[in-house]
Amino acid sequence: MKTSLTILNCLIVIVFAPIANSIVIVPKPPEIKVESYVLYNPNTGTIIASEEETNQIKPASITKLMTAYTVFHAINEEQIAMDDPVRVSDYAMSVGGSTMFLNQYMDVTVEDLIQGMIIISGNDASVALAEHIAGNEETFAIYMNMYAEALGMKNTNYTNSSGLEEEEHFSSALDIAMLAGRIIDEFPQHFHYYSEKTYQFDQAKDLKTGKPIVQYNRNKLLRRDSSVDGMKTGYTKSAGYCLVATAQRDGTRLIAVVTGAKSSDERNNAATALLNYGFRFFEERMIIEAGKDYGEAQVWKGDSDFVHMVAKNEMELTIAKGMYDEIESSVEVFEPVIAPTPLDQPIGKLTLKLEGKVIAETNLFPGKNIEEDNLWGWLYDSALLLFE
Repeated sequence: MKTSLTILNCLIVIVFAPIANSIVIVPKPPEIKVESYVLYNPNTGTIIASEEETNQIKPASITKLMTAYTVFHAINEEQIAMDDPVRVSDYAMSVGGSTMFLNQYMDVTVEDLIQGMIIISGNDASVALAEHIAGNEETFAIYMNMYAEALGMKNTNYTNSSGLEEEEHFSSALDIAMLAGRIIDEFPQHFHYYSEKTYQFDQAKDLKTGKPIVQYNRNKLLRRDSSVDGMKTGYTKSAGYCLVATAQRDGTRLIAVVTGAKSSDERNNAATALLNYGFRFFEERMIIEAGKDYGEAQVWKGDSDFVHMVAKNEMELTIAKGMYDEIESSVEVFEPVIAPTPLDQPIGKLTLKLEGKVIAETNLFPGKNIEEDNLWGWLYDSALLLFE
């Protein structure tokens, strides 16, 4: 996954190309009444649409994305295991808010708590996991902030694992979108939890029926849109209704983050509108191919007079549908190219422009190593270079 960010700041694009009927129209993003939002492609690092995306907001239970990210790292690093038994403290049991109904007499595992935290947003599960990993929630928050810094989350600070309101606990829509993308990219083996619609913990039983309590994922888009497969909701009085929703259609994944909506329906409708806008009007295209020949460079003092120039790394971008054919390319040769030509030494640069703006640049490298010519050829080219 690419981590660099590209912002699409062209709200209305109309292109008249030489080919008949080649008109590309991209409307403005939908008008949605929320505190902030961002529509993000995690694979290309493209911000398709946004408003106040770097403003600090109260993330509420969306905090649990970073709690999960920290827990997943602890599992990968074998600090803990999914089947580890976890002791539930009095504090975890009584933290308040959304709950999976834990008490200190239950036999719970790390996996039980992950499900309780992700699917039904249990604050008690979040705190129990934090205490299991770090001893207490305060120390766990230090780990969370270390990961936030490493991910480049510039407008985020955590003071707890659940998202309960505290003055110095904040994030931003863009930081949240970046974090969601990293969870999807780094921990695909755990992503399925975010698409689960219900959860019941066998030890948490209804006092009247004696049956396990069935709780529902608050992300209603999971039941409304088959392409939506995660991720997290949040609500507190000061944060309003928040939602991170991710969907995949035709191989392209988008993430919508909305914060500060006035109702659950409003946040759902806002996220749906953003996702539909992104999928309808934008596409993910490979604009630079690794190993592709992008031209020839003249070689001096070598056993061959020319060498093909190739790109080492591929690059994908999110662009408006219909704009791919409008991309203009130019190649610069770092002259003179003198043999030998090591494969790791750039000999040129490829620049791609769309509507006069540079959208991508990459170095070009020799397609093969050109060796030095014999003495006569070497001397001949040396003399010619004097007049170049």
